[in-house]
Amino acid sequence: MPPVPERNASVFRRFVESRNGLGFLFMLPAAVFLLCFLTYPLGLGVWLGFTDARIGRSGEWIGLENYIWLMDDPVFWLSVFNTLFYTTIASVLKFGLGLWLALLLNRHLPFKNLFRAIILLPWVVPTVLSALAFWWIFDSQFSIISWVLMKWGIISQPINFLGDPWNARWSVIAANVWRGIPFVAISLLAGLQTIPQSLNEAAAIDGATPWQRFTKVTLPLLTPIIAVVMTFSVLFTFTDFQLIYVLTRGGPVNATHLMATLSFQRAIPGGQLGEGAAIAVAMIPFLLAAILFSFFGLQRRKWQQGAD
Repeated sequence: MPPVPERNASVFRRFVESRNGLGFLFMLPAAVFLLCFLTYPLGLGVWLGFTDARIGRSGEWIGLENYIWLMDDPVFWLSVFNTLFYTTIASVLKFGLGLWLALLLNRHLPFKNLFRAIILLPWVVPTVLSALAFWWIFDSQFSIISWVLMKWGIISQPINFLGDPWNARWSVIAANVWRGIPFVAISLLAGLQTIPQSLNEAAAIDGATPWQRFTKVTLPLLTPIIAVVMTFSVLFTFTDFQLIYVLTRGGPVNATHLMATLSFQRAIPGGQLGEGAAIAVAMIPFLLAAILFSFFGLQRRKWQQGAD
C-alpha cells in the first residue's frame, strides 16, 4: 500500500493536469480579486443597511428600520421611478440606434474601419469629460442647441434644459445614449460578423425580402449576443452615477436623482451611512432581474445547436 502523501501528490498532479483543474487554477487569481474587492464591500454594505451607522460612528443593529423608513420616503420612490424611467428609455434607444449602426457598419462601405474607430470615441472618453461637455451644451444661457434653434427662428428664448424637471430627465437620457451607443453598436457588429453570409444568400435565393432575412435569419442568430450586450447596458445604465452627478447632482428638486446618486448623497454628504447602504442594497433585486434576463436569453443557444 503506497504512503498517503504520495497518493495525495498523485491526486493533485492529476487534478492539475486535467482540463478542469487547469481552468480552476487560471480562475483562482480572479476569484481572489473578486472576493477581496467585490464580495467584502457588498457584504459590508448589506451589514450597514441594518445599522444606524454614521460617518465617524460604527452604529448599532436596528434591523429593518432603514428599509421601513424608506418605504415612506417620497424622495426614495421618486428615485426609483427616475431610475426605472432612465434605464428603460436609455436602454431601448441605445439598442435601437446601436443595432441600426451595427447593420450599417456591417455593409461594404468606404473608410469603414475609420468610421468604426470614430464611433468608439464617445465610449473611450472619460465619463466626467463627456458630462462636462454636455453640461455646456445644456447650459441655460449659452447652449449651442438653443442658439441654433433661435437662429432658425424655431424658439424665441433659450431652453432651460437642466432647470426644468422633465427637460432635465430627457437631457441626461440623451447624454447617456450618446455615450452608450458605441458599446452596443460595436458589440452587435462583432455578433453580426459571426453569422455566415451563406445563410443570407440562401434566404435571398429562396425569395426572402431584406426584412424577412433580418427577422428570420439575422435576428434569431444574434439573440444570444443581444441578451449579453443589453444586460451589460442595463447594468451600466441602472448604476450610472458620474454622468448624473456632474450634470445635475440629482436636481432640479430631485427630478434626476437615481438610486445610486441618492444613496451617495444620503451616505457621504448627509453622513447617514446606514440609510445610504439600505438604498444601495435596494438596487440588488433590479440588478438580479437583469442578470436573469441574460441567462434566459442565452438559453436560445440550445435552439441554435438543434437541442430540444
